[in-house]
Amino acid sequence: MPRMKNINKLDLLFGIYIFCVIVSELMGAKVFNIVHLGSYQLRASVAIFLIPVIYSINDVICEVHGKEKMRWYIKISLIIITLLILAAALFTRLPAATRFLPTEAAYDTIFSMSVRMSIASLVAFAVADFLDLYIFAKLKAKLHRYGLWFRNNASNFLSEWIDSIVFMFLAFYSLQQGFGSNVSFLFSLIFPYRALKCLMSVIGTPLVYAWVKRLRKKSD
Repeated sequence: MPRMKNINKLDLLFGIYIFCVIVSELMGAKVFNIVHLGSYQLRASVAIFLIPVIYSINDVICEVHGKEKMRWYIKISLIIITLLILAAALFTRLPAATRFLPTEAAYDTIFSMSVRMSIASLVAFAVADFLDLYIFAKLKAKLHRYGLWFRNNASNFLSEWIDSIVFMFLAFYSLQQGFGSNVSFLFSLIFPYRALKCLMSVIGTPLVYAWVKRLRKKSD
């Protein structure tokens, strides 16, 4: 088994990226309470800890290895999400052995996803991830190696905003409600969730600098 110090740093970073993508898909449905703000309860999905990491890794790899390398990684992750959705759809429909019948309902509840939620997640991830890459690459072309903190957070803020809007509208827009009612409800979810994503992105900025430094050193 290779020692940890001998593992290629880019491969390790991509492994973390795929880990965050898969865990967000499998475990992101859990919502936890954060704080009461008057009569309003602020909540967030557990994916809030992972989504900013995904976009930050986008920026790190684009910064050091270019947008084509990261574009290829995004395509791989989209294939993995699609396969994960198909696997969950198949495995939850297979009959369980008698010994495992008591846990079958729990297994199906955890791993089965509705078609609508799955499509919403896949589309939102694809649109936002490619947008993050596009914005970061454009800013890098203008600023070169300067202002990494600005390029990282600007691209993350915009892409996370789009990610939240696309996912919430595709997943929760109700045809039984009027447009105004839908917009009011959905943006009540989008705004606090987006604010938390932006906060996590800012907190993670020092890690972006650290990884860029490590990858540049390895590349040089």
